[in-house]
Amino acid sequence: MKIRMKIMIAVASLAWGLAGCQGPQPHEPGISLDQRTISITDLASRLGLRVDETDELFVVLRGGGNTVLVFTHTEGRFFVNGKPIGPVGEVKKVGGQVWVSDALVSAIRPHLRDGATPGPTPRPSPPPQRVRGVVVIDPGHGGKDPGAIKAGVQEKTVNRQVATKVASLLAQKGVNVTMTRRRDRFIELEDRAAVANRLDADLFVSVHADSAPSPSAEGFTLYIANAASRQSYSAAMAIARSMAGTGLGNRGVRRHDYCVLVGTAGPAVLIEMGYLTNARDRARLTDSRFQDRLAGAIAEGIANYLR
Repeated sequence: MKIRMKIMIAVASLAWGLAGCQGPQPHEPGISLDQRTISITDLASRLGLRVDETDELFVVLRGGGNTVLVFTHTEGRFFVNGKPIGPVGEVKKVGGQVWVSDALVSAIRPHLRDGATPGPTPRPSPPPQRVRGVVVIDPGHGGKDPGAIKAGVQEKTVNRQVATKVASLLAQKGVNVTMTRRRDRFIELEDRAAVANRLDADLFVSVHADSAPSPSAEGFTLYIANAASRQSYSAAMAIARSMAGTGLGNRGVRRHDYCVLVGTAGPAVLIEMGYLTNARDRARLTDSRFQDRLAGAIAEGIANYLR
């Protein structure tokens, strides 16, 4: 995926997360497949656009200076030029083609720019705001402790892959980042918390993937200790708001006395990114492109907390 597209998806994901915390929006008509359906290709054609990029989770339409991002899964939303417009509604995938309601044509069209009309001269973008702070990123499990295992996927591997991406993105923002492990090795829980305590970290974030007896359980969860500080809760909420734009289900912020949480003196959060026992969550968590999106959301949530 090109860098510009990654930025567009990251912006759309963040906008989605922010829109979600403002409550229901007044102009977001639901789309039902009780109405006539059209293929994504036909949708693009009727809007004067072209299908520029396809993925298991989204389709990108472009043309005339416009970019339309359509998430092609249940409860997916669509974005026009980086702005969240509304829910896509039900989606069908038949024969490798994606089908949606033709009502999306009238829902998207008013938000498209007129390609023949030049817009105002854009102002120079301000330099990226640097974020200060000390953050410890803890990839859960490792070494002899694989964590959850499903369909050959080991949790410890997914945790390290995403956590490494998060740490890299935070470092680019100016954050002083330390990881409890960068390799596949076992570390005692107490030693993980001790890293944050030794550095007097502004935030400790432990990264995990969940499992459940029922394969229907899905979505991400943020955990803080039962007696957690207000700062821990604020950090968890900031990360949850940002992760809501990834397309994963949001199970909210919960309290549990995990060892790494109660052992950390400063603010501490544990992220369960999704369920390896759920086929759709597992497919996303093992997909490198989705990991990029997820890591970007987690890093942005952490940065928002530190600002």
